[in-house]
Amino acid sequence: MTNKHEKQITAFWDSFCQETGASGSCPPADQFGDTPALADELLGLVLIGQKQATCELKHWFDSRNIPLPQIGNYWIITNSAGRPKAIIQTTKVDLCAVKEVDDQFAWDEGEGDRSLSYWKSEHDAYYQRQAKQDDFIYTDDMICVCERFKKVWPVD
Repeated sequence: MTNKHEKQITAFWDSFCQETGASGSCPPADQFGDTPALADELLGLVLIGQKQATCELKHWFDSRNIPLPQIGNYWIITNSAGRPKAIIQTTKVDLCAVKEVDDQFAWDEGEGDRSLSYWKSEHDAYYQRQAKQDDFIYTDDMICVCERFKKVWPVD
């Protein structure tokens, strides 16, 4: 963890483990989105249970030598300032071309009007920004990692 809120993140995880009986080392902590405003907006959707999925290019994982998410993995979601706010657990992982993402996944991701056209527009823009930053050419033929999750803490 390189987050300046590392102690808060560890304490958040420890509280979750004490309350739920979960165990294990502290999982990765990160935010959704690539801007502070988007991170806080998406966190809000997670907290109310509307956002139950996320999608990242497989290229992102491969280029950073990060393993793909696995069913049962935990992830601590932070706000834009890096403070821990929720713990999610992966429930399903599918790989497909970006252009093959379906209506149900767009709905489960919970963003905007939850339509596939909104999903496609926003994700194409996000992946284009990522391609510019990481110096690769984005196409909707690229493989994406469609991860479904459930918010497990805090419990409403």
